Amino acid sequence: MLTQLRQLSLAADGRYLRDEEMQFMEAYLASFELRLSAYRKIQAAEAQIVGEVEAKLRALDPYLLMRGIEDFSNKWKADTVRVLRLSALAMLLDDEQRYKERFLYWFQTLMRAFRTQRSCEATYRLLQEVIAKYLTPAEFALIQPILETNRTLLGLS
Repeated sequence: MLTQLRQLSLAADGRYLRDEEMQFMEAYLASFELRLSAYRKIQAAEAQIVGEVEAKLRALDPYLLMRGIEDFSNKWKADTVRVLRLSALAMLLDDEQRYKERFLYWFQTLMRAFRTQRSCEATYRLLQEVIAKYLTPAEFALIQPILETNRTLLGLS
């Protein structure tokens, strides 16, 4: 939304907007209550969501959160919370492009540098499964593309 508004303000440059140029705003406003509901549910259940993903991840492969003999679960949890919060905000604002440009591409570089793609792929695949239980299908449909982008950009590519 913010990215589209910025582009639109540059394109309009002193003229009135055409109806077709404002359609995305109407669509956003029509979906705002659903977006806000999904955002609030994710916010309220953040600890449970991350805890469930961690439990499923450990059941899948207890070594995914290890690097040699060092346990990286605290770092994993902090990173997962950050990605979840920023994903929810991108969904609320309907601005996945800004999220990618301002955070995700940078974070992808870090995850590749630390060779955590396997852990990221599993984490963000499981995150989709878990979040789906907390949201209605319509709410989940708003955040699922962002969660899938997380999985594909941060996971195995």
